[in-house]
Amino acid sequence: MRLIKAKIKSSFVFIGFFLFLINSLPLNAASVLAAWIITSDGVLKLRTSKDARLNAYYQGGYNNIGDRLWIDFPGELSNPRKLKGNGPIKEIRLGKPFEGNTRLVLEFDQKVSLDPTELKLLGKSPTMWELNLIGLNTVNLESFGEGDINRKSSNLNLTNSRNRFFPHKLNINSLPIVENGRFKIVIDPGHGGPDTGAIGLKGVKETDIVLDISKKVSEYLSARGVVVQLTRYKDVDLDLSERVIIANKSYANAFISIHANAVKGYRRDVSGIETYFYRGFNGENLANKIQTELIKIPGGSPDRGVRQSRFFVIKHTHMPAALVEVGFLTGRVDSRLLSQRSYRNEIAFGIAKGILKYLKETY
Repeated sequence: MRLIKAKIKSSFVFIGFFLFLINSLPLNAASVLAAWIITSDGVLKLRTSKDARLNAYYQGGYNNIGDRLWIDFPGELSNPRKLKGNGPIKEIRLGKPFEGNTRLVLEFDQKVSLDPTELKLLGKSPTMWELNLIGLNTVNLESFGEGDINRKSSNLNLTNSRNRFFPHKLNINSLPIVENGRFKIVIDPGHGGPDTGAIGLKGVKETDIVLDISKKVSEYLSARGVVVQLTRYKDVDLDLSERVIIANKSYANAFISIHANAVKGYRRDVSGIETYFYRGFNGENLANKIQTELIKIPGGSPDRGVRQSRFFVIKHTHMPAALVEVGFLTGRVDSRLLSQRSYRNEIAFGIAKGILKYLKETY
């Protein structure tokens, strides 16, 4: 176990400041922050890729602003977001302070007054970190976070990524069995028509990739007796509100929107699969089931975890919903994989299997 002590500076604005320096990780890592949680007893836990380099800071409250704690991680953040806190924690923000970096900010209630000299970051393992918020009144504080804090982190430096992908025959009989005709699912292939979505290496278009995958998901689900409706069946333009209307009129059991990612500047080192939900246990459960199956693909894309987000189509649909980013079309690894129909079939099979597991365990 490693113990990193705080170094303190002060000024008229900053009551306290501390910096942690962890073993260096190349800045081309696809994602460093894999999961985080604030426990009900006031401990911030982080899961990162192996031997990450973290910089952590503390700023005391002033005027009408409460204490703040923030940690910077190497690795691109694709979806800046704000999350409402609870108890003494006012808000959590995940942002991108500058290109190729991620920042996790904890903003505390004005009544909170932490002592930075007591704040210490504990390295529990090469991938696990803990910061005990000593002095925090944990009354009404409930555990919350993003991602699976207990899952084993993979090394997301793509020079050590997963084994090479080799196509294999998919066995439909291995898919979970659900009651024939009982369930209805809406699959939403992102973008379409003049809206091509992301354009990746060698000109590959998101709209084409996700439509192909969506049709295969429909095929696999239909083979198990699930009624499937796509929001679009060909390369046509469809507004976000139209997709939501189609879903809500369907009275489906679940809604899954399928997309492919991209990074500004065409950073070829960034690849990975991530799945989003907006609210509710069922929405999160659906997202987890799908992500779990996708990262099982041998030689597939790195795991970027399950996250909460406010994407329009999953925020405004009435049923449990998830949005899947099947990979980065700008990424060296994902672009190669997604250009192969056999791999797209694997992705579709994984999504379908995750949906079927969700249906079977939920209803």
